Amino acid sequence: MPQEVYEPKYVISIAARILGCEIHTLRYYEKLGVVKPYRSGGNIRYYSEADIDQLRHVKALMEDMGINMAGVEVILKLREKMVEMQHRIDLLEAELRKHKKIDTEHKNIKSGG
Repeated sequence: MPQEVYEPKYVISIAARILGCEIHTLRYYEKLGVVKPYRSGGNIRYYSEADIDQLRHVKALMEDMGINMAGVEVILKLREKMVEMQHRIDLLEAELRKHKKIDTEHKNIKSGG
C-alpha cells in the first residue's frame, strides 16, 4: 500500500460520518485494539485511510455477516498473520529467484557460454 494510506487525516467525527457509525463506537473499537488511530499532541484522534478500511471491514463482518466482536478479533488476527506470511513468501521467492539466477550464471560459465 502507498505510504499516504497510513497518513492520519480524519478526526473522529469525520471518521464516524464516513463509516456511518457513532463516535462512541469508534472509541469502543479503539479500546478493544481493533484500530489504533494516531494521537496528536493534544490527544486528538486522527484516522488514516488504512484505519477507515479496517473499520469498514469490521463493520461489514459485524453488521452484514453477524459475527460478534470475539469472532472479528480472531478474523483480524488471522488476516494479519496471512499478510505477514505472504510478505515472508514474497521475500523467500525473491531469494530463490536470486539463487536460481546465480546458479544459471555459474552453469553458463562452466559450459563456456
